Amino acid sequence: MKEWKKFLFLLIIFLVCYFFPINIIPFKGPIFEALALVQWYAREHVLLCLVPAFFIAGAISVFLSQASVIKYFGSDANKFLSYGVASVSGTILAVCSCTVLPLFSGIHKRGAGLGPAIAFLYSGPAINILAIIMTARVLGFELGIARAVGAVVFSVIIGLCMHFIFLKEEKNRYKEGGLQFGIVEEERPLWENALYFISMIGILIFANWGKPQSNNVGLWSLIFRYKWWITIIFLIALIIILFQWFKKQELSVWTMASWNFSKQILPLLLLGVLAAGLLLGRPNHEGLIPSYIIKDLVGGNSIFANFFSSIVGAFMYFATLTEVPILEGLIGAGMGKGPALALLLAGPALSLPNMLVIRGVIGTKKTTIYIGLVVIMATISGVIYGSFF
Repeated sequence: MKEWKKFLFLLIIFLVCYFFPINIIPFKGPIFEALALVQWYAREHVLLCLVPAFFIAGAISVFLSQASVIKYFGSDANKFLSYGVASVSGTILAVCSCTVLPLFSGIHKRGAGLGPAIAFLYSGPAINILAIIMTARVLGFELGIARAVGAVVFSVIIGLCMHFIFLKEEKNRYKEGGLQFGIVEEERPLWENALYFISMIGILIFANWGKPQSNNVGLWSLIFRYKWWITIIFLIALIIILFQWFKKQELSVWTMASWNFSKQILPLLLLGVLAAGLLLGRPNHEGLIPSYIIKDLVGGNSIFANFFSSIVGAFMYFATLTEVPILEGLIGAGMGKGPALALLLAGPALSLPNMLVIRGVIGTKKTTIYIGLVVIMATISGVIYGSFF
């Protein structure tokens, strides 16, 4: 199927989701809840949130070289810099738990230390920029920030733990010069790329600026009042930047990269929303799974609830962003905020297929310890977060 046909097909699906008159459906129940949740998602999160995020992810994949990130993972690299780069690599690479595996395997086999490689393995999918944006937008600012901070801190701590646990083995490991990527030449000055990304991020942030809960006049209220003017200013700046600094071929590659993200993620996301609505319903509405079952297993903030949530998240496979609507349904059905964070920190970075591949790269023992560290830290983080929120 040609790309324009795929685009037309996806556009038709979106328009159906957006405009389908669900109120004429004569029955209520799980099917109605699934359709209602999909329509709400299409209207509230696709145009203003997902579309700008897809363009940002496309720009990241095209204009920020992976080599310029990965080259810092070599055995001769500064450790502080190495772990620092690894811990935020997910925002640069925007990969899922499966896409990160060949990159992890490659840098490990070519000489990257186990610690930075593991930090990269966890951070890559855990701090995916699209997922962080959607978490904050849909599940709340606090949970989005907790996920981002937790993912960065997790990656460093887990990487350091793996490094020290297998320190003797790492010292005996054959190394030959680490990673050599040579000099990475940039198409344009760093400041031009910075302004390019700032303009896109500005559009994303201010187009989605939420209405303040209180009517008091303040900075948040002032920004909300003029958010569309601010968004237009960033949009005009982006247009000027594109015309002045970018070649036609570059824009074509960027557009195609953004489209690739869209066609891979959006169908899975809509299916995930549909499944979440069918099984869990919307907040305060029942799906196929009664809310009392969810409350019994992951309600509140007990150690068991957080541990169970971490285990389930570690073994389930989440396509990129699908954990957000699933969690939204779970929270609406009674899931505690602590277990929700535990699932967010354990789920996207691990899955059963992911574990099998990791085992083939670093062996059963290291893989088992890595999984255990992720589950334990996710549980502890969930308990701590749940005690405050």
